[in-house]
Amino acid sequence: MGSVIIGSGKSLPKRTVTNDELGAIVDTSDEWIVPRTGIHTRQIALEETCTDLGAEAALRALGQTEGGWQREEGALDPASLDLIICPTLTADTHFPSEAARIRERIGAVNAVCYDMSCACSGCVYGISTADLIMAGSAFDRAQAEAAGRGPRRNVVRRVLVVAAERLSRLVDWEDRATCILFGDGAGAVVLEWREDEEGVLSSYMENSDDTARTLWCDSAFCARETPFAAGNEGVEERDNLDPYMRMAGQAVFKFATAAMMRCTEEALARAGLTIDDVTLFTPHQANERIIRYAAKKMDLPMERFQVIIDHVGNVSGASALIALNEALCEGKLKRGDIACMTAFGGGLTAGSCVLKI
Repeated sequence: MGSVIIGSGKSLPKRTVTNDELGAIVDTSDEWIVPRTGIHTRQIALEETCTDLGAEAALRALGQTEGGWQREEGALDPASLDLIICPTLTADTHFPSEAARIRERIGAVNAVCYDMSCACSGCVYGISTADLIMAGSAFDRAQAEAAGRGPRRNVVRRVLVVAAERLSRLVDWEDRATCILFGDGAGAVVLEWREDEEGVLSSYMENSDDTARTLWCDSAFCARETPFAAGNEGVEERDNLDPYMRMAGQAVFKFATAAMMRCTEEALARAGLTIDDVTLFTPHQANERIIRYAAKKMDLPMERFQVIIDHVGNVSGASALIALNEALCEGKLKRGDIACMTAFGGGLTAGSCVLKI
């Protein structure tokens, strides 16, 4: 028994931004960016909202619109969703949640909704949380049936995890360390609890304190004044706030490479599997050099890794879900195959999950 992925979708904005275009506004070039990141282009949302991107990815995962992947034939009814989890840093509104906005847009009238804030690890945290909730729901139902009573908690059999990001709104377009890396987009999976299949074989999540502020973005609303401050009270703190994301590149690279290896090994060990059992690795797309480092450490060819950063950039928690979708649509993953998804990001967060397709 387990949480099985039965649908997958993605959505990218229409506007493609090249490295040469970035070179016109900041001191960089295609020749500088590609060897250091592997990125050639990224998609930037000019007209699309976070809700637009998330809803489109969700509808494709459900098979309601073309361009997605479904495990079995036939579209999935949005009303059959019991829960929507949306990992995001860039919700269109503080409230309602981005998950609730997507719920309304796609017609998931029976779904409970909430957002998650775990940066680029949102793909793993979202899938792992969905799996935990569905496993608990199944246990509750079994206990209730044995006791001849109704379940004590919400019955959750089908969950949509949809990560949607417009990181272009958090990027300082004069900061070469960040503006060359990030793009906008959304990725989604539909998971269903099945008694006769395994699905999510294992998961591992961890957090460490970012005392050195290696990955950071202040909340803009903290700069707003209240009518209760006396004199200059709080002015210095407000003046020090930075509305853009900031990153210490070398420190992030060191954290990411170590976390990717550690989390992958832990998740595979929990599943009772080895690297050789994995059909395809679908990691977070932070930097191609990180993926190549992991491949070298595991003594694996790059063909064992789904790499999409060249045309989407870093889309935070949506990156690995987009990579998984492209692998499924391209036929690189088939029923019964094993995929391993690993991610790391601000928080500092990291995790990995092992999936049987």
